[in-house]
Amino acid sequence: MLNIFARTSVSRVTDPVGRALLRAGLTPNVMTVIGTAGAMIGALVFFPTGMLLAGTFVVWGFTMLDMLDGAMARARGHGTPLGAVLDATCDRLTDGAVFASIAWWCFVVEGNERAAAAALICLVLAQVISYVKARAEASGLEADGGLIERPERLIIALTGTGLQGFGVPFAVEATLWLLAVLSAVTLLQRAVTVTRAARKVGT
Repeated sequence: MLNIFARTSVSRVTDPVGRALLRAGLTPNVMTVIGTAGAMIGALVFFPTGMLLAGTFVVWGFTMLDMLDGAMARARGHGTPLGAVLDATCDRLTDGAVFASIAWWCFVVEGNERAAAAALICLVLAQVISYVKARAEASGLEADGGLIERPERLIIALTGTGLQGFGVPFAVEATLWLLAVLSAVTLLQRAVTVTRAARKVGT
C-alpha cells in the first residue's frame, strides 16, 4: 500500500542520489549487498543484546540505503534479471534477520513468549506473502498489492523496537501482534487475487 502512495515522493529524493552513485562507479547490485549486509548485521548484533534503539536506527539506515539500488537502476535506464533476483533474495534475508533477532530478544532477554510467538508468526507470514507473489508471477498470474507489503512490515516492526528502546513498555509485543494480524489479512488478499487471476485465464 505504501508503495502506491509514496513511490513518487521517495523517488524525488532517491533518484538524484542514485545518479550520483552511478557516476561514482557503484552498481545497483553493490548497493543491494551493502544495504542487506548492514541491516542484517545491525539486527543480529543489537536486537539480541537488548540494544533496541541502536538496532532500530542501524537497520532503518541500511534499509533506506538499500532503496538506492532501484534509483540507480532507473538512472541507468534498466534493471537486470540478476539484479531482480538478488534484490528479492536480499530482502528475504533482511526480513529473516530482523524478525529472528526480535524473536530472540523476546525469548531470551525479556522472557516474553507471547511476543516471541508473534515475531515468529510475522517472520513466517513475511516469507509466505513474498513467495505467493513470486510464485504466482512465475506462473503468469497477478498477485501484487495487499494491506501490508515489505515497507509497511519494517516500519511497524521498527516502530515497536524504537518505542521499546525509548522505554515504552510492551511496544514490541503490541506492534508485532498488530503486524501478525495485518500480515494474515494480506496473505488472504493475495490468495484471493491469485484465485481471481487464475479464473480469468481459465486455470
